[in-house]
Amino acid sequence: MFFQTAGIEVSPWIPPLVAFLISFFTSMGGISGAFLLLPFQMSFLGYTSPSVSATNQLFNIVAIPSGVYRYWREGRMVWPLAWTVVAGTLPGVFIGAIVRVRYLPNPNYFKVFAATVLFYVALKMIRELTKKKSANADAANSEIRFQEMVRRQHAKTTGSELKNSISPNVRVTHFNFRRLGYTFYDESFDVSFRGLLTLSFIVGIVGGIYGIGGGAIIVPFLVTFFRLPVYTVTGAALLGTFVTSIAGVVFYQSLAPLYPNISIAPDWLLGILLGIGGMAGMYLGARCQKHVPARTIKWMLAAIIIFTAAQYILESFKNFIH
Repeated sequence: MFFQTAGIEVSPWIPPLVAFLISFFTSMGGISGAFLLLPFQMSFLGYTSPSVSATNQLFNIVAIPSGVYRYWREGRMVWPLAWTVVAGTLPGVFIGAIVRVRYLPNPNYFKVFAATVLFYVALKMIRELTKKKSANADAANSEIRFQEMVRRQHAKTTGSELKNSISPNVRVTHFNFRRLGYTFYDESFDVSFRGLLTLSFIVGIVGGIYGIGGGAIIVPFLVTFFRLPVYTVTGAALLGTFVTSIAGVVFYQSLAPLYPNISIAPDWLLGILLGIGGMAGMYLGARCQKHVPARTIKWMLAAIIIFTAAQYILESFKNFIH
């Protein structure tokens, strides 16, 4: 099948299959899968025009709702955190789209910068994971208790009974323009509202440029620097990615008539095919997350980030040589 906007030819079953496999694993860590679909489209499919960013965001729009729905059903959506992420990333996504189209139609230099940041975040996560004792044990304790509860209930119930019996007990204690606080399994967490907003804004710029939504960047920061439990931030990160992806697609589509010589608007057919596979993978990933230890999810996140950063460095190095 030929995809006209992307300018590539590929069998129609390959995009949804790849999106399903990627999204199943990445959604457990609050990542939509777009972060790994970008190098897949650029390196394997040969889709390198700026419109690949918009197509990636279209994938997010189709795929993410199933994962968000699952986290909401299980009561693990911290809504103030989600809307703070949205408020910060929305303006950043517009700036990122303009930077992508006007200044980085060839993103090699930015890939090197992004890879450096990602390597730092991944190494920070690995350092925290390899410590014998955590500097802040609250997140670790609540995650361990959550896993123990899931195992106990799984031994007693199956199927729909298990789904209905799980109550993650996420409760917001305070939320204002200074602090956000909530409890998860009787452990308290308190973070700076301005810190979250600033981080989300920066993530929005990066997400707008590459069309990755930002989940792959913001989740490691929330887990590593803000020390929030991974089980409570994944749903918020996915919701933030979904809302900002809508804005990103609309903005890229609006910019297209202003740059007739550059492919900017998304490839709708390719984006929808990717999104269908991502929708199924994300729902199953969100459903299976509670059965996977938090440390395993964090190690998986670190591995995904390192792999993607290394891929960007390798591609940039090859392009610089040629």
